[in-house]
Amino acid sequence: MKKYLITLLVVVISIAELNSQNITTKFEQSKGTQTPTYFEIIDWWKKLDERSGKVKMLTMGMTDAGYPLHLIVVGNNGDFNFENIRKNNKRIILINNGIHPGEPDGIDASMLLVRDIITNKYKIPDNIVLAIIPVYNIGGCLNRSSNYRVDQDGPEEFGFRGNSQNLDLNRDFIKCDSKDAKAFIEIFHMLDPDVLVDNHVSNGADYQHIITLLTTQHNKLGGEMGNFLSTQFEPGIYTLMKQKGYDLIPYVNSFGDTPENGWPEYWDSPRYSSGFAALWNTFSFVPETHMLKSYDKRVNATYSLMQSFIEYTTKNSEQIKQLRDKGKLTIKSAIEFPISWTLDKSQFKEVLYNGFEAGHKPSEVSGLSRLYYDRTKPFEKSIKIYNYFAVSNSVTKPKAYIIPQGWWKVIDLLKLNKVEMSQLKKDTSIEVESYKIEEYKTIPRQYEMHHLNSELKTTKTTQKIFFRKGDWYIPMNQVANRFLIETLEPHNEDSFFSWNYFDAILGQKEGYSAYVFEDVAADYLRKNPEIKMKLEQKAAADSVFAKSARAQLNFVYQNSPWFEPALNQYPVYRVVK
Repeated sequence: MKKYLITLLVVVISIAELNSQNITTKFEQSKGTQTPTYFEIIDWWKKLDERSGKVKMLTMGMTDAGYPLHLIVVGNNGDFNFENIRKNNKRIILINNGIHPGEPDGIDASMLLVRDIITNKYKIPDNIVLAIIPVYNIGGCLNRSSNYRVDQDGPEEFGFRGNSQNLDLNRDFIKCDSKDAKAFIEIFHMLDPDVLVDNHVSNGADYQHIITLLTTQHNKLGGEMGNFLSTQFEPGIYTLMKQKGYDLIPYVNSFGDTPENGWPEYWDSPRYSSGFAALWNTFSFVPETHMLKSYDKRVNATYSLMQSFIEYTTKNSEQIKQLRDKGKLTIKSAIEFPISWTLDKSQFKEVLYNGFEAGHKPSEVSGLSRLYYDRTKPFEKSIKIYNYFAVSNSVTKPKAYIIPQGWWKVIDLLKLNKVEMSQLKKDTSIEVESYKIEEYKTIPRQYEMHHLNSELKTTKTTQKIFFRKGDWYIPMNQVANRFLIETLEPHNEDSFFSWNYFDAILGQKEGYSAYVFEDVAADYLRKNPEIKMKLEQKAAADSVFAKSARAQLNFVYQNSPWFEPALNQYPVYRVVK
C-alpha cells in the first residue's frame, strides 16, 4: 500500500510539473530575453484553452498572411457570448498585441497575465471580460530576425513592422487595405469594447521612465467622455501605476527637440487604433514601453499597466457604461461635428519628467554635431504637455448621405463597420447638396500604398440629382454618425477622399478632336455671346492664355454642355431636407 501511495504521489507530482511546464512561457524559460514565435504563441494559447474554463480561444477572420486572427476571451463564469456579456452588465477590455511584432511586449505580458488568472495568482473581477488578440500582425510575426529595430534592447529575436503586404497596420484602420484590418474591425464591432489597450514600444528620447502612455485626445473624444478621460480615467491609471512602482508619463512626442522643453500631445487620427476606436465611443489607450530598457522590465511594466486598466475599469464600471451610453445618444442626435483641429498652446498640463541631460558633441561618423543623452546626469523636472486642441472647422450633419452603388469599395467598408443604410427601391430625383472639387494637393511619394489628397478646396451647390434604384441611402441618426462624418466629408484628414477612394472622379474621360471641335465651338460662341465675353475677358487678363489656341478652345469646351459633369464631382451627396 505504501509503495502504491508513493507511486501515485510521483504520478500526481509529474502531472503537476507537466501542467506547469505547459503554461510556463518562453519569456520565463529564457529569463526574460526571448519572445515566442507565432506558432509557439498559438499552441500555448490552445493549451491554456484546454486547461481552463475561464479561457476561450476563438478563430476569427483571415489575414494577409493566410492565417486567421485569433481572439482570446477571459472571464470568470465561462460565458463567452458577447450579447450575454453585455446583458449581464460586464465591461469589455480589448487588448491588441503585436500590431508591430518587433514590439512584442504585450504578447508576452498578456500570456503572463492570463496564466496568472487561471492559476488564481491574479483574480479577474466578475464584471470584467478580457478580449485579447494574441498577435495581430501575423505576417510580421512570421518574418523574424535579430536585426530589426537596431536601437531596441531585446528580445533576442522578433518580428517585422510591416505585414504581409508590407503595410503598417497602425495606419490601416480607416482605409482597410489589409485583410488583417477587416478582421480586426469585425472583432471590434462584435465586442463594442468599453476600453481598448493597444500595446506598443517606442523611443522619442532617452529617459528614466520604463513605460509611457498615449491616451486618445480628450478634446476630440469630446463631451463628458472626453472630460472624464482627461480628469479621471487617465489620472486614475497613473495613480495605480505609481502604486505598482512605475512613474508613468505621457507618450514622449518630442521628436526634433529635447523633452525638457515639453511637447504636444500625440494627435491620434482615425487611421490609428485609438483614433478609430474613439469614433465609436471607446476609451482608447496606446501603451508605449521605452525600447532602450531591457525586455524583462518592459514586459513587467506592460503586465502592471494591464492590471491597472482592469482595476480601474472594474471600480468605475457603471460610470464608464453610463458615459458610453450617453455618448452614443449624443452622437446620434448631434447637429454639428468638428472636422479639423488646431493645437492650443495657451493651455497645457504639467507632469513630472525623469530624464537625462541632453548635449551635443562631434559625431564619430560625420564629424558634425550630434545629439546625445548623458545617463550619468539624471534629472527630475516639471514639464509642459500641450494637450488641448480647439475646433478650427466643423460641419453640419445632413439628414442623410446618398452614395451611388457603383462606389462599392466604399459601400463595403461602411457595411464592415455596421453602418445602417438601405438601397433606393426605385429610380428617383432627390434634392441634395453636392461638393465640386476645385483644388487639392497630392503627396508625391506613396504613404501606405496611397498618395493622399489634402488642402482640399470645394464649392457646394444644391441641386436635384437623378439616382437609380439600388443606390445607397445612409440616414444620419445612428451611432455610426461620427464615423460617417470622418470618412464621407471630403475635407477630413482621414476621409475616404483623402485616402484616394474617389480619385477616379479627378480624371477626365471624354474629350474632343480639335480640328472638328473648332467649328462646333465657333458656332456655340455665336449662339452664346455671354461665353464669348468670358473668353475675351480671360484673354485680356492672361497673356499666356491669349497666346494659346489650345487653351482657348478648351475654355469653350469646359463652359459648354459637352463638358462631362462627373469630372471633379464628389459622388457622396448630402440630403438636407
